[in-house]
Formats: sequence, structure tokens, C-alpha cells
Amino acid sequence: MAFLTQDLQLSGGVGVIVAHAVQLSRQGLDVDLVLTRPAARPDWSHHGLAGARVVGLSEARAYDVAVATWWETASHLFELDAARHACFVQSLEDRFYGARDPLQWGAALALDLPVRFVTEARWIARTLEALLGGERVLYVRNGIAKDVFAPVAAAPVRAGGPLRILVEGSAHVPFKGIREALAATGAMTAPKHVTIVSPDGSGDGLGADRVLGPVSQPELARLYGEADVLLKLSRVEGMFGPPLEAFHRGATCVVTPVSGHDEYVVHGENGLVVDWDDTAGTARALDLLARDRKFLHRLRHGALSTARAWPSWEQQGQAMALALRAIAREPAPDPARAAVRLGRDLAGARFDGERTASELAAVTARAAEMSGSRAYRTAVRVRTRLDRLTGRARP
Repeated sequence: MAFLTQDLQLSGGVGVIVAHAVQLSRQGLDVDLVLTRPAARPDWSHHGLAGARVVGLSEARAYDVAVATWWETASHLFELDAARHACFVQSLEDRFYGARDPLQWGAALALDLPVRFVTEARWIARTLEALLGGERVLYVRNGIAKDVFAPVAAAPVRAGGPLRILVEGSAHVPFKGIREALAATGAMTAPKHVTIVSPDGSGDGLGADRVLGPVSQPELARLYGEADVLLKLSRVEGMFGPPLEAFHRGATCVVTPVSGHDEYVVHGENGLVVDWDDTAGTARALDLLARDRKFLHRLRHGALSTARAWPSWEQQGQAMALALRAIAREPAPDPARAAVRLGRDLAGARFDGERTASELAAVTARAAEMSGSRAYRTAVRVRTRLDRLTGRARP
């Protein structure tokens, strides 16, 4: 097996890929992490990464299954010698770009390639199956590193003192909602202590009591254990992992109804779900937790119960192995059908109001008449031309 990734720098999405690769290797599968950026260097702070085999594209071998893990890695997917090709989708990645950004189309069109899809969240599986005309999408939810985010013995009791609030994410990424979270804590009337944990150390000047980061996973687990509540007002998420990690350490959460929250957050049972752009309402929810400590404890108890029922990475590694073996065993997707879908989407694409994708649409329409490896090669050529059109490569 091969997982293609741009790099191995510390991030939630890369951490998921590394966790699966490590678990698959421990089960006896031969797994490579293939870096698509030549200058990329591993960040060895990833849990278990030291036991993984990391190679560049030039060192890639022949594989039973090759898996792209981000839309830009999909352009290298068919360069690998593999019997089957797949994409592991952690979010609908076109949402990371603005409406006039040509990269938005690049991310969206990667979903039209003739591959099998695996995802970590039910909402992504439902959306992809609708987009793909009913093609089956394999669902493998993320595990939790139970040795790092070990469930506490009991929900901590906090009878008094300021409400300890943890805000996680980069203030430089608007859809993480860090500024909105600090606006809500600033509007509180009850005593509070606010900590920002950021992968890039951003957050100074927003009104937090302390700003930390980047931090290791064990340190993050310790910080979750200090908090009463994790405040996450994200606008874009995939599986939405940080609240679940916090649940393991005895904290509850206040979150937006962002995609992925419904995988495990139940309003009034293990956390609170607040409305979008509702600073006053979010502040009132936090004030409620600060003043009603019995309610806070009940939510923390529910959060811990949710955490205990959630599977480990060891368990989900087995689920991923089953999914990849199914992909290797079953027939490959019909490349002609994928080419028709790609051509249809490209025909409607507009890049910054200047260029259309009609030329690319003509190329992919011809692929509908082809079959087998020839259609796959056509898909590769389409991706290359798309890269040029969006500025990722030069003619």
C-alpha cells in the first residue's frame, strides 16, 4: 500500500494518515508514505512515525493500492505503478478556497477521477455518494490514540473558580473561528481563564490569558485535561477531532454545528451546540457553564462516556485494512464514466472570470470512448493541464 502526502509536517490531517500507516504496518501490510514534495522533511513529533517507511516519488515501488490523501497529491496518483487507485477524503477540500480562487475548482475536480473513495466521516460519505451518482464510498472513522489521550477515570469536579476555556486552532486560518471564539469569551460576564493552543503559535493580542503552541500531542492531552470546556467555532471541518480528544481528558465542548460535529456531539448531553455568528448567544452558553457547575459536570460526564465508547487507532487500523483489501479485490471504477463526469464538470468551470475549461472538457469527453489504462493516462493528462490552468504548474 502507498499513501501519498505532500509532507509530514504536524497537522491533524497528516496525523490521521500517519496513524493509519502505522497501524497497517503493525498488522503486517507493506506500507509506504510517499512524499510528493521533494523538499519535504518529516516532522518526527507525529505519534508512531518513526516506525513508518517514508519515500519520495522517485523511490516508490509497485503497489496493490495507491491512495491520494489531498487533492494536490491526486495529480501524482497515476504516476505510481499500482493495481488500484483510491482517494482518502478528510473533507470536501474545495471549501478551503474562496469562490473566485481557481484552486477551488482544482480541489473539486479531483473527486471526478476514476478511483475508489474512502472517508472518515458519514457526512462526507453521503455527499460523495450523491455527487458520484450512487457509487459506494467506504467509511472508516478515525480512531483515538488511547495511550496519548487516555480517558480519565472520572469526570473532574469543579465546584468553583473561573471557567477554564481552551481554544484550539490557528488564528491565521479564518475558518477555524479563533477570533469569533475570543469575541465570545470577551463578551462573558462570568470569571474565566482562556488559553489558545495553536499549531503556529498565533493568537497574541486577541484577549486570551495565555497563547501556547506548537505543542506535542502529549502536551495537548495535558492541556485538555486542565480545561473545563473546549470552545471550537469552526466553519469547515472533516471528522472534527479536537472535541473528541478533549472528551477523553474530561472536558466538554461548545461548538458550532460544523460538518462532522454530529459524528459524536449531542447538544445538552456531552456538549453545547451554538449558532453561527452568535457572539452573545455563545457567551451566554459559556456563562451558563461557569455558573451552573452541576450542568457542567453532567456534560463532562456525558463527554467521557462518549470517549470511552469511541474506538482506538488499533481498531480502526483493522477497519482501514478491510477497506483497502476490498479495493484491491474489487473491479476498478469505470474510467469512461469518470471521464464523462469530469468533462461535464469542467465544461461548467470558470477560472477567475477569464478562462473557461472548454478545452479540457473536450479532452475528457474523448476519454469516454476509451477504456482501461488509456483512459487512466487521459485522466493524468487532464490533471496536468488543470494544474497549468490554475497556476500550479507552468506550460
